[in-house]
Amino acid sequence: MGLEQFSKASVSMLLGENSPAIAEGRAFGVQTLSGTGGLRVGAELLNKHLKYTTFYYSNPTWENHHLVFVNSGFTQPRTYRYWDAKNRAIDFSGMIEDLKNAPENSVIILHACAHNPTGIDPTQEQWEKIADVMEERKLFPFFDSAYQGFASGDLDRDAWAVRYFVKRGFELVCAQSYAKNFGLYNERVGNLTLVISDAAHVAPLRSQLTWIVRGSYSNPPAHGARVVANVLADPKLFDEWRDHIKLMSSRVIQMREALRAELIKLGTPGSWDHIVKQIGLFSYTGLTPRQSEHLIQAHHIYLLRSGRINICGLNPGNVAYVANAIHDAITKFPENE
Repeated sequence: MGLEQFSKASVSMLLGENSPAIAEGRAFGVQTLSGTGGLRVGAELLNKHLKYTTFYYSNPTWENHHLVFVNSGFTQPRTYRYWDAKNRAIDFSGMIEDLKNAPENSVIILHACAHNPTGIDPTQEQWEKIADVMEERKLFPFFDSAYQGFASGDLDRDAWAVRYFVKRGFELVCAQSYAKNFGLYNERVGNLTLVISDAAHVAPLRSQLTWIVRGSYSNPPAHGARVVANVLADPKLFDEWRDHIKLMSSRVIQMREALRAELIKLGTPGSWDHIVKQIGLFSYTGLTPRQSEHLIQAHHIYLLRSGRINICGLNPGNVAYVANAIHDAITKFPENE
């Protein structure tokens, strides 16, 4: 089941040091093979032992969500509306309507922060409404927390949604990844946090999780988990790491602002506010497949046909070039053509 010190630190980082769920012994974690391993172990537990068969994921979402849950035994994959391409924002009314129509005991995959791939997150008020509907419809939250601290630079802010659901009394699971915020991609460092209503169920749940892990990959690697555990346990190293993720996230935010400013300066058609309203590594720019293709062919700026870009590819030396290329693509190939 991995390194206990690592899992305890991970649960504390996600839920907060003073979480009543931790104090009451209702929250615990198991080390997994990064976030993907957490999703797989959690999904197998929900399917095999709680007999959940229906899961919902956002449209769009990270492509592995569908594959992992189907491979874990879920037979009813469904989507809820999320991205409003016209307004370049959350289709919140669509999302709520889809959740209201979801059958009881559906598992709802939720991005804790820095939604992948759109980069747009619900506001705190919208999260409250999501929780209202999920409570009313008896839906089960499965959070995917791939970017805690790396989205806003603030560990607490990036965990707000998960902590709010716990405060509301939900039982839930959350897959945590240290690939981005610790740069430990290839070490496969992750944790699955479980929050339940009765501490008496912790021991049997741990036992079933042990069987799932034992029957798939036996046990997780130690090196990366020890790195994370040592940093989180040492106040000096912890503060240094927090400074690093704040620096990285602030650089991404600055590049978002710089790209928007350059596009406005050029008089590029359309509104570009969505670029700075989004958060995390990715942005759904709103560029059409034809415009994206033009960026690749004419300017050697490589991006997906959906218009999704990784903001980390921008720097002070190339942001003006990228903005000029986007301006060129939009003026040559207007969206309504």
